[in-house]
Amino acid sequence: MKFTKMHGLGNDYIYVNGFEENVDNKSELAIELSKSHFGIGSDGIIFINPSEVADCEMEMYNADGSRGEMCGNGVRCVAKYVYDNGIVESKTINVETLAGIKKIDVTVDEETNKVKSAKVDMGAPILEAEKVPCDPSCFKNNKSDDRYNNMIKSAELEVVTRKFKVTCVSMGNPHAIVYINEPVEEFLLDYWGPLFESHPAFPNRVNTEFVRVIDRNTVEMRVWERGSGETLACGTGATAVAVSSIINGYTGNEVTVKLLGGDLLIEWDGNENHSAFMTGPATKVFDGEVEI
Repeated sequence: MKFTKMHGLGNDYIYVNGFEENVDNKSELAIELSKSHFGIGSDGIIFINPSEVADCEMEMYNADGSRGEMCGNGVRCVAKYVYDNGIVESKTINVETLAGIKKIDVTVDEETNKVKSAKVDMGAPILEAEKVPCDPSCFKNNKSDDRYNNMIKSAELEVVTRKFKVTCVSMGNPHAIVYINEPVEEFLLDYWGPLFESHPAFPNRVNTEFVRVIDRNTVEMRVWERGSGETLACGTGATAVAVSSIINGYTGNEVTVKLLGGDLLIEWDGNENHSAFMTGPATKVFDGEVEI
């Protein structure tokens, strides 16, 4: 099977051209090839397939074999792949995902004619608790907000022996945003991340972002992704963090989110019916071929 290794800020996936490759047992393949010592090493596999409703489809599997609805860093790389390889000639690319069709505007290097960055219409955030989904009965002292119906905002969630203030947002996949006071590099993510992922408050498990606000325009975060563990970047997570930070009044409507792999710019006007936009790089590492 031919593949391309790509990453968005270190959030790396194995990309397979589904226009040419016919692959069975995709979930099992994701588990095996994502292993860093016995496989290729990645946060998962993304198959780029034909679509009847968009320019292509992004079929995503996490490193544990579970299906992912959407990945912001991954969809930027999908746009780069289809443009750089001539599958799509337009600089505006529509990609079908389990979280809906995503529109991506790519920026192309004039010398190489290759995509160097992309701006993704991430769609409108989903704030209603049951649609995230999360269980409101697990939270205490929820801060009601007349602007947004039935959302979990800075609510108290007890995880083992510690009480956290949590805001819940879906960007097509569920996110729990937790604000902390210490620098994110000091936070014990390997301990707390799995506990959040499997907490009863989240029936479909959850991606968890631990966030420190730096100023009105900047936050830093680390992320524990369901099915993959800690990753260097998460596009949907960064978008959810920006949405949460705007709703909670910590930042303005343009937020630079600093991740371990680099920075993403997120823009959202605060209207829950309006899209959030994410801008960041997409990078090809190498092409390869593997026996399956």
